[in-house]
Amino acid sequence: MAVIQVRTNDALNINPPEGDQHLSVHGSDWLWAVTAIYIVSFLAFFGLSFAARAGERVFHYIYGIALLVGSVTYYAMASDLGFSVIATSTDLGNGLTRQIFFAHYINWVVSFPAVILSLGLLSGLPWATLAYQVFLSWFWILTYIAGAYTTTHYKWGFFAFGTVAWIFLAASQWLLDGRRSAVRVGAARDHTILSGWLNLLWLLYPIAWGLSDGGNKIGETPSFIFFGILDVLMLPVLAFATLFLSRNWDYNKLNIAFTQYGRVAVSGGNYPEKEQAGAAVPAGAPVAAPEPVVTA
Repeated sequence: MAVIQVRTNDALNINPPEGDQHLSVHGSDWLWAVTAIYIVSFLAFFGLSFAARAGERVFHYIYGIALLVGSVTYYAMASDLGFSVIATSTDLGNGLTRQIFFAHYINWVVSFPAVILSLGLLSGLPWATLAYQVFLSWFWILTYIAGAYTTTHYKWGFFAFGTVAWIFLAASQWLLDGRRSAVRVGAARDHTILSGWLNLLWLLYPIAWGLSDGGNKIGETPSFIFFGILDVLMLPVLAFATLFLSRNWDYNKLNIAFTQYGRVAVSGGNYPEKEQAGAAVPAGAPVAAPEPVVTA
């Protein structure tokens, strides 16, 4: 009879943790599970992109890249890589050191703009507003990582700046610009569902940061459980929800039907390149000279 052997997680034996507050084996097990969720989600999006119509793969591309980056960063953290050891600054952790995983912030630098771009395309936001929201998300993340690497109580100044940026982002993306634009293009219901879910999760990120990398109130493993749940509910869940709802979207009306000529309207199900190919001038046919331009 064959003996079934249980596979053990030896990542922390190969890459030993450092610092007083560090990743545990159970924490690494959880991170491997999140890594698997991200990889399976990426493969699903990659496969579904072949079934989508030409010009209607924009959400597959956006979320596919974000899921791929998430797979790599969670693989690094599960392997106990991508971290620095920083001295803690709170009374609870005075004199102790803590693992700060910068790989986590790299994941957010890609995933946050990905969901912003997705919702911006759905609601028909102008490119300038989309750029404003993306830069706000980057500012939010960069101030949080600056706070995580600050070894004094001045870290809460970075936290304050980042949280203000999140408030501006949430107001623009959900309450003001995003909602008004979604109503204009007739996508208010779906935008409210997706944006409401995203901003509910974003509300919890400052709390999670304050308890973990900021306040050192919880250890590495509980913090990864907290952030891991938030990340899975934000990106993979929001990605599949977007694909599910997009089945009823009119890409032409939303002006997100991308062709080889760019982001152009599609009329009657025919793409501009097909119409122009049919009306192409035969080889050797005379070409009319352009009319002279009369200037005043």
